[in-house]
Amino acid sequence: MTLTLERTLTPTADARALIEELEAELSGDYEPHQRHGLSIDKVFQPHIAFFIAREDASAVGCGGLAFEDGFAELKRMYVRRTARGRGIAQAILARLEQEARAKGATRLTLETGDVLNAALAPYERAGFTRCAPFGHYRTLPPHTIERSVFLEKRL
Repeated sequence: MTLTLERTLTPTADARALIEELEAELSGDYEPHQRHGLSIDKVFQPHIAFFIAREDASAVGCGGLAFEDGFAELKRMYVRRTARGRGIAQAILARLEQEARAKGATRLTLETGDVLNAALAPYERAGFTRCAPFGHYRTLPPHTIERSVFLEKRL
């Protein structure tokens, strides 16, 4: 199978399906106030680059970057359960890091959940380390981020 990553500029059916699957997966472990992912409409804004990973023609994962002042935040990273364990998350991360560097970001950040151990592993392998809340997370009420894990990677 051939893996490709394509920049997606509009909320396609594949983008909607992937984000809906991600939300369904997160809803089992986290209350709505503890989930900080962007809605499909907020993903497709000018300051966000969003990519879909495909094996042959089939959408198997996605990930985006929200560009802030001097850093880029990973958003909506997801690989379908049936496609996990094949290096797709690493490929998405590599493409997002390439995009962040090209746009001049000096730090790559992300927020994920405290029980998402399978999600943490690819980030740690890619060189991310735990950090304090960043950006708008610093201003959120503590109960909304008590189950959040914040990670960063200097570029």
